[in-house]
Amino acid sequence: MSSNSTLTESLHEKTIVFGLKLWVVIGIAVGASLLGILLILVICLTIQTWIRRSRRAFKELPMTQIPSAFKDITEVRVADQFSPNDYVVHDGLLLAIENGPVESTDKDAVQSAQEDNSRHREENNLSGSLVHTDGCDGIQSVSVCEQPSVHATADSAPLDGLPEFSYLGWGHWFTLRDLDVATDHFAKDNVIGEGGYGVVYRGRLSNGTPVAVKKILNNLGQAEREFRVEVEAIGNVRHKNLVRLLGYCVEGTQRMLVYEFVNNGNLESWLHGELSQYSSLTWLARMKVLLGTAKALAYLHEALEPKVVHRDIKASNILIDDEFNAKISDFGLAKMLGAGKSHIATRVMGTFGYVAPEYANSGLLNEKSDVYSFGVLLLEVITGRDPIDYDRPPSEVNLVDWLKLMVANRRSDEVVDPHLERRPSTKELKRALLTALRCIDLNAEKRPRMDQVVRMLDSSETGYLRILKPCH
Repeated sequence: MSSNSTLTESLHEKTIVFGLKLWVVIGIAVGASLLGILLILVICLTIQTWIRRSRRAFKELPMTQIPSAFKDITEVRVADQFSPNDYVVHDGLLLAIENGPVESTDKDAVQSAQEDNSRHREENNLSGSLVHTDGCDGIQSVSVCEQPSVHATADSAPLDGLPEFSYLGWGHWFTLRDLDVATDHFAKDNVIGEGGYGVVYRGRLSNGTPVAVKKILNNLGQAEREFRVEVEAIGNVRHKNLVRLLGYCVEGTQRMLVYEFVNNGNLESWLHGELSQYSSLTWLARMKVLLGTAKALAYLHEALEPKVVHRDIKASNILIDDEFNAKISDFGLAKMLGAGKSHIATRVMGTFGYVAPEYANSGLLNEKSDVYSFGVLLLEVITGRDPIDYDRPPSEVNLVDWLKLMVANRRSDEVVDPHLERRPSTKELKRALLTALRCIDLNAEKRPRMDQVVRMLDSSETGYLRILKPCH
């Protein structure tokens, strides 16, 4: 009894903690411990639930459809600029450049070229290469399409030394902390581009690899849509002329994409921006950039199933590396066109001046819209002019209209960018103008495929003249 009495007396003794009795202090300590353990369990369960939901939400995304993105053209005025018989005038423009009559065998030559291309794709199931060698311009052509399977394992060199972690089956799943460190806490000094979609930062991974981190703004779900569009379009795609998507970050409401860093600016900055103040792209360099762009589009249109329509081909989306290889970027507006579909109906989006007129008028989209945009890009490179420039006289505001007028008046030699140190030869200029005019044909069905455009830009004079003659 004495021991129990002693214990009871000890528990009722006052302590130095606010004069509380010992048994009260012990009770408070036990209760606090239990609450701490419970709080830790709740936090762990919450994190696990969030991770499961994130994975489930992404896995439930249909792999055959890309959600709509909301980058609208602010203004499109096309219908009032063209008449129904404009194509007749267009044929005349081609003849004005060639400065000669159309031979009766031209139609057969075009049909023969098209049959050869069709047979080539059927025999190789879109896995072969179109290889043409041309000494002109000093450019040696390579295959139109990079041929590894869409699902082939990517070269992992940029990710060497990083933990292998991905739940999408490709690329690297970066944590928000990884990218925060890589970009120096998303410092303003590391911003290399920004727009309505978000901000692009220069960064460096823990293994030393330079990267571009695209932080997508979360405007009413826009981040989720943009993220899924780009992942679906190029997540598993590899081509030397497409910017490589290395990985992604999915954390809370944050959606980020991590790309290879292309270190030599973009085509717009070389033609019209800050880089143009230091040096002008030579004709040879311009044609190399355009040829690479054409090969990448040929790959997207001809070698993939479903085919990918970029929908926003323009100078600022053509990145350039230190060897002047083009790399198409920004797939936020891309659409997939499944087998058996001639077109899809969608909201008209893109960049004013580059958008195909039939798409702007009807909302019907297919790969020929990209062909038109490439044609405008080609004219921009030839002339050094913006597609739409309101600082010029009214007759010169629209690049396409102005160039057609110049060619119709047999003044095509006056359209070349005056900043070029060495003008292209007559043969080189003719090839480029003929290709551009075929690409911007108002009749979408008469525009060439992008694999044919590659041939036009990178073939002998005889070859490209036979392909480029207008069909009747």
